[in-house]
This record gives sequence, structure tokens and C-alpha cells, in this order.
Amino acid sequence: MRVEVWSDIVCPWCYLGKRRLEKALAGFEHAGDVEVEWRSFQLDPSFPKGLGQPVYEALARKTGATAAQVRGMTEHVKALAAEEGLAYDFDRSVMANTFDAHRLTHLAKTHGIGAEMHERLMRANLVEGEVVDDAETLVRLGAEVGVPAGEARRVLAGDAYSREVMEDVNQARALGATGVPFFVLDRTYGISGAQPVEAFLGALRTAREHAATRAG
Repeated sequence: MRVEVWSDIVCPWCYLGKRRLEKALAGFEHAGDVEVEWRSFQLDPSFPKGLGQPVYEALARKTGATAAQVRGMTEHVKALAAEEGLAYDFDRSVMANTFDAHRLTHLAKTHGIGAEMHERLMRANLVEGEVVDDAETLVRLGAEVGVPAGEARRVLAGDAYSREVMEDVNQARALGATGVPFFVLDRTYGISGAQPVEAFLGALRTAREHAATRAG
């Protein structure tokens, strides 16, 4: 079974959904037969490259809410994330354009560590307050999971893997995704949002049964 996950690095619900999917897989009887593939999506592709903006300010600008209102809105997702072992630090988090970070993830895929790169980037942004559109920061984070620094630097200096990022985004839209996280099981079942663990587990079992029926 293939599970494709469209996600953005600066999306707190995406990291939460990732943890819940992982918990569901830990309880799934056929987890060894599941391949998870992380795909690119940008929540705000118009966000200017090179503009690192504190997340509260960025959300206030985007939603028209006050900084205090935005802070209240984020407390809910912060509490839910804590239940999954994620210590979000929105006071340090910086909103950034994620296109280059996604390009780095596609480079990491060629080394067989795409999932590790995606995880590292989400943690860097949402927990550690790293600026994930700074080239040298991306090179360093890539090296931490095994992406050769020289190779990462060359990719980030050009436009390599831009087409792959846009193909992921276009596929998500073609499948009807209007936001992320968006999970697709065997290109048959779709799950939108960071659903409870039980919902993921039920979808995995249904998709498995459906595949067995088709095979039989």
C-alpha cells in the first residue's frame, strides 16, 4: 500500500498529522507493507522569499486578526501537538517561503532520505525557530540527515527540482486538495486534515481490504 502525504514544512497541522499517521501505522497489522511518500505543497506560495517574519505577525497579516487573537488561535493547535510529543514554539517560529526547502526535500529523496529531511525541516521551523528559506541553514539541516553539503548548496543556488515541487502541488490540486495535510491511500482513499489516530487506522484497514478484494 502506498500512502502519499501532501504537506508544508511551516504547517503546524501537518506535523501533528504526521505524528498521528505514525501512531496509526504503529497499530496497523500490515504496516510493513505500507510505503509512505511525502509530497510538496505550499500553503502560501506568494510569501516573499527572503522575508523571515515572526509567525504571529505573519498570521495577523494574513487573517486580519490582532496579534492577541492570533496567539489565542495557535494555543489550541499547540496543546494538541503537545499531546503527540511536539513542543511547538510559536514565539520563536518564523514564517518563510518554503519552495527551496521543498526542493531540498526532493534532493534528499534521491539519497533515500526524503522522509527524514521532511521531518527535520518541520522540527526546525515549528520547534526550533529556524528560518527555512535561508540557504546555509538548509544546507546545514540537510547535512544533519545525510544530504551532502556541496550537493545541497549547488541545488539551492540554481533551480533544480523546481519542476518536481510544482508537479506535487499540481497533483494535489488535481486530486481535490484545497489545503494540507492531505493523505491519499493507493490513489483511492483521501483524508484531509490531521484526523484522529483512529480515523487513520480505519482508513488503512479499509484500503487494505479494498486492495485484497481487487486482487481476489
